[in-house]
Amino acid sequence: MSECSRNRKRLWSTTLARLALASWLALAAPQLAAALDYATDPVSGYALGGNDPVAYFIDRKPRRGQQKHELRWGDTVWMFVNEGNRAAFEKAPRIYAPHLTGCDPTALAGGFVTIGNPAIFALHDGRLLLFHSEINRFLFLADPQTLLDTARDAAVRLGCAR
Repeated sequence: MSECSRNRKRLWSTTLARLALASWLALAAPQLAAALDYATDPVSGYALGGNDPVAYFIDRKPRRGQQKHELRWGDTVWMFVNEGNRAAFEKAPRIYAPHLTGCDPTALAGGFVTIGNPAIFALHDGRLLLFHSEINRFLFLADPQTLLDTARDAAVRLGCAR
């Protein structure tokens, strides 16, 4: 086989692999984007990594929910510690769901879409905010209103607002 034939064969196999990857990404991208909303765990499929969103407000800390108290809302499955928390969320999900669909407001204010970590959070103006890092949380708390206003504007542009 000539060098030209080997190069042509290599080019075609590389091109086909790239086309296959691009096709897969085109089909999977909507599911991957949806999975990132509300800090959904990619393995379990639970929002907030399986933590109860109402517990952040009641207990001021994340608490792992139970499968027997799960609820589907916003194309995502949510788990709750008890039936009362599930009922409260079902009645007012936008109150308890993470603001900015779980995107880190500090990162958004800087122009980046970064999903927050359910273990690093703050409650501000009655809204649950998730942060990618402790540093981002610290920076947010230093000037919350300015950063949140900038983050909200960026969220609309970058697709983290609902």
